[in-house]
Amino acid sequence: MTGYHEAYRQSLASPEAFWRARAEEIDWHTFPETILSRDAAGHYRWYADGELNTCHLAVDRHVARGCGEQPALIHDSPATRSQRIITYAELQDQVARFAGVLRGLGVARGDRVVIYMPMIPETVVAMLASARLGAVHSVVFGGFSPHELAVRIDDARPKVLVTAGCGIEFTRVIPYKPMVDRALAQAEHPPASVVVVPRPQAEAELTPGRDHDWHALMDAAAPVAPVPVAATDPLYILYTSGTTGRPKGVVRDNGGHAVAMNYSMGAIYDAHPGDVYWAASDVGWVVGHSYIVYGPLIRGCTSIVYEGKPVKTPDAGAFWRVIAEHRVKTFFTAPTAFRAVKKEDPEARLMAGYDLSCLEAVFVAGERLDPPTYDWLHRHMHCPVVDHWWQTETGWAIAANPLGLERFPTKAGSATVPSPGYDVRILDDLGAPLGPGESGNIAIRLPLPPGTLPTLWNDDARFHAGYLEAYDGYYASGDGGFFDEEGYLFVMGRVDDVINVAGHRLSTGAMEEVIGAHPAVAECAVVGIEDEIKGQRPLGLVVLKDGVEIEPEALERELVASVRERIGALASLREVLAVPRLPKTRSGKILRKSIRGLAEQGSVPVPSTIDDPAILDEIRAALAARQLAPDP
Repeated sequence: MTGYHEAYRQSLASPEAFWRARAEEIDWHTFPETILSRDAAGHYRWYADGELNTCHLAVDRHVARGCGEQPALIHDSPATRSQRIITYAELQDQVARFAGVLRGLGVARGDRVVIYMPMIPETVVAMLASARLGAVHSVVFGGFSPHELAVRIDDARPKVLVTAGCGIEFTRVIPYKPMVDRALAQAEHPPASVVVVPRPQAEAELTPGRDHDWHALMDAAAPVAPVPVAATDPLYILYTSGTTGRPKGVVRDNGGHAVAMNYSMGAIYDAHPGDVYWAASDVGWVVGHSYIVYGPLIRGCTSIVYEGKPVKTPDAGAFWRVIAEHRVKTFFTAPTAFRAVKKEDPEARLMAGYDLSCLEAVFVAGERLDPPTYDWLHRHMHCPVVDHWWQTETGWAIAANPLGLERFPTKAGSATVPSPGYDVRILDDLGAPLGPGESGNIAIRLPLPPGTLPTLWNDDARFHAGYLEAYDGYYASGDGGFFDEEGYLFVMGRVDDVINVAGHRLSTGAMEEVIGAHPAVAECAVVGIEDEIKGQRPLGLVVLKDGVEIEPEALERELVASVRERIGALASLREVLAVPRLPKTRSGKILRKSIRGLAEQGSVPVPSTIDDPAILDEIRAALAARQLAPDP
């Protein structure tokens, strides 16, 4: 395989030739002659005149080449104390029949299917069956509240919703069907049909005429062949938090996505047909889409679907057990997971009981790999530990140590080098380029490579405003960082109001909308502060309306409960403090960076734009009273 520097040079100097060659590595119904073009809206599009089917690439072609008996999925569920292996031939049968189920419920090419499911094989089957029909799936993480599910239903307007009786977290059973029923009651555009996978841990009550039992439908279904679609047709919508309470529907196309998944599996992860690949994430997030389902299956790997946690299932050796038992070659998870393991087993003693000789690389993403966690992993792992950086919007790594092309020495805190296809630059606030060691805004020169978002679902204006308007000719990542003298990229965190809690992007603006709706609250601010396990956690500050009398503890309980109800438990809001005033600029902008600095360091430089410096002392006193501010 071409070395990194030559591949990167080719990808920027001759992007059409580079990505034509990558397209030749997968199957097409009609191979594209037009590799890169622009559509009527001015968006860059890859392979516009090509036709293919993503489900065929992920399932049928492996059966056709004689690999039907190879395991496609290994469902490892410490939550239910069970395991299940599904071969490519078995997966083909299940996916073809569930595609028949969806077709029988009226789903056709271009229709949407919302999937609200736990980590079970049927979730993967539902995704692939949607793709088989040329339908567009939107997977919603099972931790989201009924309100958040309803918002996504109304934006996607699905014909069918697929769910299960429950999810399981540690030993806690979380009934899904009651949450789905509440979401459908709130939604303005509920689907006509709901398909429910029954689970013995929680009985799901079916609504006659609308709800259907998965197994009953599958028993009566006729299989459906893959439907060829345009490369530019959408494969899925994945909603991600923005700086407002309204989620953004990131669109992923079929053609560019398939090429990028196949290429990245080899070039970045050094994963090849027959290898066992494990991404310990959830299919509700982009990692699950790219590297539990589509990437490994398009590549012809065996993918592990894990229904468990890094700890307490049953202990902090859970990861090592799965790796050893299933002979995992490449492992991918979030730094949060390893921080939880490190907290419970700081000397990694539980690792000693497992044969990890199969493991060739550990990848982490979803949030910055902090140097202490990197050092702990580097000390205890015998294989490379790769921090890499990407986003829901990009679908695959913007920067990584590309093990399938070339192996670079690692540096703590760095995502190593930009992936082929990503022309990464560091710009100041006016768009001027910055040199090595100078921190600024990370931007990517257009066009973005295949597999990245072409737009947002039904919202071109927001796509332009959110990503393309800040710097002419560039995609604005929303992250800040710098290149060092050797060309290593360091990503330091968000420059907007999105925080990263245990690898989950959450909008502080959405939380502020909920808190600000409380009748006692005049104004509020939510910031993300450092957390030993989760990376960040939200902290809320509120100013009460004049004349309001309420116990601070009672107010905090009510606001925490409101955020949990409206956004979900994954928001992890636990601390809300009442303060006399919020620090602001003279123009009225809340100084969130100063609040965050006070909570984390105990003191901050007084901003030249602050309206009243005395407010910082008031905020610090309130934080110190709750032991949230260290001594300055």
